[in-house]
Amino acid sequence: MAKRDWSWALLGILALVVRYFAVQNPEGTDEIYSRKFFPGIRNVIDLTLGNLPFPSVYLFVATVFLVLIVFIIRFKGRSGWKERMFYTFKAMANGLGALVFFFLVLWGFNYQRTPIFQQLSLKPKSLNLEQLKSELEITRRLAVQYRSRITQDSVAIDSIMPYSDLERLVRENMHDNLDILGLNFTGKPRTKMFPPQGFMRRMGILGIYFPFTGESYIDPSLHPLEQPFTVAHEMAHSYGVTNEGEANFIAWVICTNSEDPLLRYSGHLRLLQYQIRDYYRMAPSEYKEWVKNLSVGIKNDLNSIREASEVFQPFSIELSRKSNDIFLKSQGVKAGVNSYQQLPMLAFAWRQRMNFFD
Repeated sequence: MAKRDWSWALLGILALVVRYFAVQNPEGTDEIYSRKFFPGIRNVIDLTLGNLPFPSVYLFVATVFLVLIVFIIRFKGRSGWKERMFYTFKAMANGLGALVFFFLVLWGFNYQRTPIFQQLSLKPKSLNLEQLKSELEITRRLAVQYRSRITQDSVAIDSIMPYSDLERLVRENMHDNLDILGLNFTGKPRTKMFPPQGFMRRMGILGIYFPFTGESYIDPSLHPLEQPFTVAHEMAHSYGVTNEGEANFIAWVICTNSEDPLLRYSGHLRLLQYQIRDYYRMAPSEYKEWVKNLSVGIKNDLNSIREASEVFQPFSIELSRKSNDIFLKSQGVKAGVNSYQQLPMLAFAWRQRMNFFD
């Protein structure tokens, strides 16, 4: 009886022990978990929860409330403060153990796999100013080119296809173009809208992958031009990519190799935003002169994205950033939230590699 009562706590500890050995052997983790075990989980989730017309995280929340109700009923049934304290401690240990166990088994062991950029033999490194300016010019030209295929008007693009069509389009492009990266992921993951509008933004996030339901979600308030790239980013997480920089990189490669001009423009525009920030940080005076000659249409799009982001202000940007940073570092992502900023370096390394093969 005692062993059964502590079963979830013991399973949580067991999962942490397995994680310890997984950290020591990323190649084995990649081969056993990421390439064999996790794809099975991915397909089961996609065939079940993925078919629900609403975010399955609501079921998770309902389950948590149900467990709390059961706990309260059983707590009240205990007599004496010692028995109640012991029951509370046991319940908390089992609850925490269950969360740890399911997090790691359903997705979290992917943190211990061989990094994607290593699998691709990419060696990202910081760009000097001249390299950044060259990369920025390439991205700017491509952004202008693919924006012109969407519209000839310089007015900000503020509407695109229905979200259901966009999600389907991005997923199809993920499936068709992952072989460019030499990756072979399986499944048909969902990235659903997570109402109410602005809720996630107020938490300081635009999108999130939720391992306990195997789905990713984006905020409905996300600007239309941000949606294609963000959906691709979250779907990369759904396929087991844990590093934020690598998820950004995969989203960029998928979008910019699509036959659809909207996806291409969204990918180039996101990279352009990262490069612009780096340019401003490295050479603010040069940046101010450069931005004067930026396409009016792209300027309007960037301003429209900024205005959309300002509608819902985070409760605490610092708290959101710090908590995310701690979580990522606890999972072995040494760069923490700075991993988001790795896209210009990874894009540069990828372009260098593709030029080499060409």
